[in-house]
Amino acid sequence: METLEQPSDSLETRILTVETRHLSKSYGQFQAVQDISLEIEPGAIYGFIGPNGAGKTTTMRILATLLEPSQGEAWVCGLNINDRRVDNLVALRACIGYMPDFIGIYDKMTCYEYLEFFAAAYYIDSKRRTGLIKDLLQLVDLTDKKDTYIEGLSRGMTQRLALARTLIHDPKLLILDEPASGLDPRSRVELRELLKELSRMGKTIIISSHILTELTEMCSHVGIIERGALLTSGKVSEILGKLNRHLRVIKLLVRPVKPEKVSLLQTILSSGPGVKAARPLENNDQAPNQSEWELLVEGNETELQALLRYLVEKNIPLFSFSEQPTNLEEIFLQVTRGYVS
Repeated sequence: METLEQPSDSLETRILTVETRHLSKSYGQFQAVQDISLEIEPGAIYGFIGPNGAGKTTTMRILATLLEPSQGEAWVCGLNINDRRVDNLVALRACIGYMPDFIGIYDKMTCYEYLEFFAAAYYIDSKRRTGLIKDLLQLVDLTDKKDTYIEGLSRGMTQRLALARTLIHDPKLLILDEPASGLDPRSRVELRELLKELSRMGKTIIISSHILTELTEMCSHVGIIERGALLTSGKVSEILGKLNRHLRVIKLLVRPVKPEKVSLLQTILSSGPGVKAARPLENNDQAPNQSEWELLVEGNETELQALLRYLVEKNIPLFSFSEQPTNLEEIFLQVTRGYVS
């Protein structure tokens, strides 16, 4: 008999697309993933951030049912990944579209043939395949490449084709491991817009990347992982709220100083109340008579007022003093330095 303490695995009673509890994976003495507990809501674009070797790929492979956890539990679309019965694994993999960081492609196979092969692998009825493949090629903007051999595609086109293959069985969850790796700026923009469109279509997306600026405009949620441990996880807005109680980015516009005085100015700025770091920004071509500086400041409004008084007392020739929005790069740097608890 099921007790109240046992989580139900039915789709009707679980509303999260992904949930993990104390998930761990070890290889001998090496702990690749340590005690990860996270929740991902339906329709979220969840950015998984961390350096190489942090545990991103291992966690994603566990969620994709390609690895078994050493400890802990996880549910995907309400199904327990620890249940390795064939019928449960089949149901799980029907919910998941997994795109690894390195994509397997086949020589002498066209884009259409590639998608048709995977449609057959997912037992999609042959009568549906032509229309389905046509729609997917249109979605990823590869309609005119239908009869092109895969080895003739650019890196960006290959990534989009792999994404189409990931969507072939209409999964609810997309797990994308470094999909922007190796792409040029235009291809990254195209991929970002495509993922936003998939989110609007109701897909839940987990995406890992080192390109933090690309995730800034895309993700609704983020998780930051380092050395196998999840340091923080949640809505971007909530994490930014935590940061704003600790650290703020202040932009200064000041009158330029002589090159030999830049080091002195930096020392004065760095010595201000609550200032953790000060750095000059690139020259402002639109305002050549102004110099831009960025300060990382710890504190609330009271500390910011004290800093402004300090700058005036030090006769810093200010044109402006303004707080800047915090982005995912600041989140990553500040969380990994222990600024967010």
